[in-house]
Amino acid sequence: MRMFVALVPPPEAVQSLADFVEPRREAEPGFRWTDPEQWHVTLAFFEDVPERRLDDLVARLERAAQRRTSFPSSIAGGGAFPNPARAKVLYAGVTAEPDGVELDRLATGTRAAGNKAGASAAGNRFHPHITLARLRGPVEATRWVRILDNYRGPTWPARQITLIASHLGEGPRRRPRYEPVATFDLREA
Repeated sequence: MRMFVALVPPPEAVQSLADFVEPRREAEPGFRWTDPEQWHVTLAFFEDVPERRLDDLVARLERAAQRRTSFPSSIAGGGAFPNPARAKVLYAGVTAEPDGVELDRLATGTRAAGNKAGASAAGNRFHPHITLARLRGPVEATRWVRILDNYRGPTWPARQITLIASHLGEGPRRRPRYEPVATFDLREA
């Protein structure tokens, strides 16, 4: 199974970002814009979770979540991967108050939980973001990054994470279909 652990923003944060992005989408019809209903921050990605490892993964993620406390978070700013001059992905940034440490530790803990459960988390450096568009790039996206730098959404309490199964090609327009498998509460601050 292809799975990931996500921090999912609440509906009001998603709506705020969608309201900001929507009028600008038409300016770039060549971008493959992501669906706001699927916006999330990927904490850990597991390309192939063996069925026999799922129960262990769920138990370990539960423990990892309980080691972390809830924290204020918001969507703010943006950027492009690998960089604005040769962008292939356009994203909105995600911040965690006061200094981002709790979010970084949460990502580290979920990746470690996956590795210990035999799910082999992808090893890319954690950069908290929400993917807004995939580009038929590389594309010069400096203008878009500047636009996103003016965005700051509402602050919300990050209180839980979700393990999600990703079914490639089963969603609208042959995009992935996401299926929540389990949610895990963080400790209250």
